[in-house]
Amino acid sequence: MNDLVRQHTALSDAELEWLHQLISEWQLLADLSFADLVLWVPTLDGTRYVSVAQMRPNTGPTSHQDDMVGHLVPRGRRPLLDAALDEGRIVREGDPEWREEVPVRVESIPVRREGRVLGVIARNTNLLTVRTPSRLELTYLQSASDLAQMIAAGSFPFPGHQVDMDHVPRVGDGLIRLDADGIVQYASPNATSAYHRLGLAADLVGLHLGQATAELAPSRGPVDEALVKLASGWAPRGAEVEGTDCVVQLRAIPLKPKGTRIGSLILLRDITEVRRRERELMTKDATIREIHHRVKNNLQTVAALLRLQARRMDSVRGKEALDEAVRRVGSIAIVHETLSQNLDERVDFDEIADRVLAMVAEISPGRITGRRTGRFGILGAETATPLSMVLTEVLQNAIEHGFGPEEHGSVEVHAVRGGGAGREQPRLLVTVQDNGRGLPAGFDAKSAGNLGLQIVRTLVEGELGGSFDMLPAPDGGTRVLFDLPAGTEQRDKRESTNAPRAHVTS
Repeated sequence: MNDLVRQHTALSDAELEWLHQLISEWQLLADLSFADLVLWVPTLDGTRYVSVAQMRPNTGPTSHQDDMVGHLVPRGRRPLLDAALDEGRIVREGDPEWREEVPVRVESIPVRREGRVLGVIARNTNLLTVRTPSRLELTYLQSASDLAQMIAAGSFPFPGHQVDMDHVPRVGDGLIRLDADGIVQYASPNATSAYHRLGLAADLVGLHLGQATAELAPSRGPVDEALVKLASGWAPRGAEVEGTDCVVQLRAIPLKPKGTRIGSLILLRDITEVRRRERELMTKDATIREIHHRVKNNLQTVAALLRLQARRMDSVRGKEALDEAVRRVGSIAIVHETLSQNLDERVDFDEIADRVLAMVAEISPGRITGRRTGRFGILGAETATPLSMVLTEVLQNAIEHGFGPEEHGSVEVHAVRGGGAGREQPRLLVTVQDNGRGLPAGFDAKSAGNLGLQIVRTLVEGELGGSFDMLPAPDGGTRVLFDLPAGTEQRDKRESTNAPRAHVTS
């Protein structure tokens, strides 16, 4: 709609925003009218109309099988549009039109804002299944007529009251029509059933809805007074009423077709099952976070015990082995700590990589500097846990074997997302490079037998489904390369907008 309005019309941004508010609400008008709605706006030169939006009803058959958005119609071809635009009134004159052997009643409703008519809504009703209307249908049509008059007068949609129609009750969920005093004139079967589930034993018709609703709600005091006003339809607001075994969502729409409030529409929906599922999901999320928190605590306890054992050992090799085990356990604990703070099983691995860098740098404080560039992005727990162990092993190996006891140097971790050469699946490419002494002569990463490289090979190839290699760096030192799959659902949305960050740990 934005493109059509800016390309063909002279509407201002404020007027375009008014049309957006109208579009967010007009499913209500379509359902109450049992009719299709098409919004026509005059073009910049005033010689044509352009259709910028369309809505079909959920309550009846459509009269437009094709998409009407983007159509241009010369002025004069549809006299009802001309009359509604020029005279600023709802136009219903004329005989039904025949479209593909279907009779269609056409009406035109001017869309007004601050005294100016911005466009016209064509309301098209399929008359093929017309029959004697029921009480429900008569109430729908009367309410639709009131809303149409409010649109023509510029009082609907309600200024400053934005509604997300995906999360509010619809006409078919339940409808109550009130008079100006808040007394129920009509209640649809769904609305009556919802109030019965709240605990109402009597018939709704004839009751003061605000008072009846407040009596069914468990709260009292200021909340009770606000609920009385809302359920009486005094202002366009929404609320939830929670009974003993039922939760009902309400939305009030005051009706002021001629500027004076003549009553209200109350839309309502039983959302008991929705809230029950939300509570179950919240409980499940809390349980998962608590499990991750406890696993992290247990791993930290194991690491502390290993650290104590290492301090009591006389064997240098045994002490080094226990220190390596402490770091391995610590890398897994970092992942679980991060997962315990999230609502889903996904983590920002950049934070984990920085913490692993800091932890491994403690091997040689002040001598070796760790640095990360690029972005790992968002990864699932099934990827983050083995990748954190792989990163720990490679960094630990670089610091312990790449530098002498008194040597200074640096280790850089670089991560980038990409499609990979000739690959459709997104890849995560990781490079770990140091400026140390380099690899020994004849070194082969695929056959090297130390425990750290065995762990890396097992995790990268078996757990992560990727590949890795160790090569001499061009400027001296060692370069380790990882090529890992990264699912599209794990791609970090910030990659395309944020430049790569650098984090330094000394």
